[in-house]
Amino acid sequence: MSSFDYTKYRPFEPVAIENRTWPDQEITTAPIWASVDLRDGNQALVEPMTVDQKKEFFKLLVDVGFKEIEVGFPAASQLDFDFVRWLVEEDQVPDDVYIQVLTQARPELIERTYESLKGAKKAVVHVYNSTSKTQREQVFRLGKDGIKEIAVKGAQCVKEYAAKHPETEWVFQYSPESFTGTETDFAVEVCDAVIDVWQPTPENKCIINLPATVEVTTPNRFADQIEYFCRKVKNRDSIIISLHTHNDRGCGVAAAELGLMAGADRIEGTLLGNGERTGNMCVVTMAMNMYSQGVNPELNFADMDRVISVVQSCTQLPVHPRHAYAGELVFTAFSGSHQDAIKKCLANQTDDKPWDVAYLPIDPRDIGRSYQEVIRVNSQSGKGGVAFALEQEYGLALPRWLQVELSPIVQRFSEEDGGVIEAADMKRLFEENFMTASAPYALGNYELSKKDRDSVTAELTHKDGNISVQGEGNGALSAFTSALSEQFNIRVDIVQYQEHALTVGSDSQAIAYIQANIDGERYNGVAIDNDIVSASIQAVLATVNQKVSASEQANVA
Repeated sequence: MSSFDYTKYRPFEPVAIENRTWPDQEITTAPIWASVDLRDGNQALVEPMTVDQKKEFFKLLVDVGFKEIEVGFPAASQLDFDFVRWLVEEDQVPDDVYIQVLTQARPELIERTYESLKGAKKAVVHVYNSTSKTQREQVFRLGKDGIKEIAVKGAQCVKEYAAKHPETEWVFQYSPESFTGTETDFAVEVCDAVIDVWQPTPENKCIINLPATVEVTTPNRFADQIEYFCRKVKNRDSIIISLHTHNDRGCGVAAAELGLMAGADRIEGTLLGNGERTGNMCVVTMAMNMYSQGVNPELNFADMDRVISVVQSCTQLPVHPRHAYAGELVFTAFSGSHQDAIKKCLANQTDDKPWDVAYLPIDPRDIGRSYQEVIRVNSQSGKGGVAFALEQEYGLALPRWLQVELSPIVQRFSEEDGGVIEAADMKRLFEENFMTASAPYALGNYELSKKDRDSVTAELTHKDGNISVQGEGNGALSAFTSALSEQFNIRVDIVQYQEHALTVGSDSQAIAYIQANIDGERYNGVAIDNDIVSASIQAVLATVNQKVSASEQANVA
């Protein structure tokens, strides 16, 4: 077995911060959102998006509500350059949307970047260079002063080219790439130097983006870095602090949320979390987390299936069935106890009440899902799930005692089949086991009359010939059970009875559920008819048919 040597790694050295305040903060408003799907997300694909795919994706991002969209790295890719030109020349960018482009802090790349943006109404020019200790020492072989000089020259170049194009509303953005691996004091020093060049004001702010290019510590330590940075950076009222978290530790969303609590104003991420290595921060998850707490995320995911469809089509990446909020199975309960709890809570939930349903943090309808998708049934499911599926699909409101009888039948079928049971299969099992009023005996003509007591005369059809039965009792069902008891030499006692209409309206059919004790054994019968009395009589016959069939099989054996 290969070695698993944890001793080669060193723990992250946290920033020293006193009297941190972020743990007591709450997220009560949405941040400024910036999508990086078309750049950072695209960079992570085995097959980068075509121009047509980028066009479709851009339209989705606008429709969802993004006001800042990073559309590419035009100085590094002709395809990106062409896409930016298409956006500008074909007037594809709404007046309230900023397109953002990325460039390294190199003069020739910055010049090319501005060429791509010529004629744009609003644009964010995002310039970066790496500042981490590892990159300084092993990649660039420069000291801190050399790294800071790269940042300053890049900032000067960005400002100079913007001055040549006053027709565009420019916003400058700087990222000390690998911020999490940079000594926080040095990150502040570099950003201060860039701010000195750009001279932002409260009315004309610049963006300082702090990327967790590699997620190297726990979200609380990242929040400490952000709060410390916000305290130390100059001209805080003139800059927008932005976060760009990756997901190497699986905590990209948590780090962004805590970073927002620590003072950040803006969040960069991708829909459904696509990005390098383990991915970028998932905007869907973070926005819907806010939504679930009664905070308006200012992004609209009411048509989640469209989001999934476009993202999958353009990236060729699947969406995990358990992906938060978006996955196929996130509103699905297989556990019987979970299903029962959901069913009871949904029955109690009304539109005028705050959402309060066990196991469902949001109402699936809010993102275009339906309740039919909430509960699916397999071998781990209980009676609540079965009953819910039958009621939602077919209007069958099974009484609890019948749920108890049907559940193990469905469970056995699922264990043998090995998968999820569709509602149609559940209905078939229900009919085969309880709607047995047609064999071996079926109800023919019958007549009810009443003098001192109720009486019934009925004809039962059988493959070997018809028979006539007659009985009296206190009510039609009592008279019919008496007739069957005498005919088959059995004792039939009705234990449970329930009925309801299958649909709304005067022409609706009725369904009757009967549980009968026949010679000490319980049988359950169900029947549907246009007339409730006929349905009830046939449901009683269904229980007797089960008893007769069982006796015949026992005699054969």
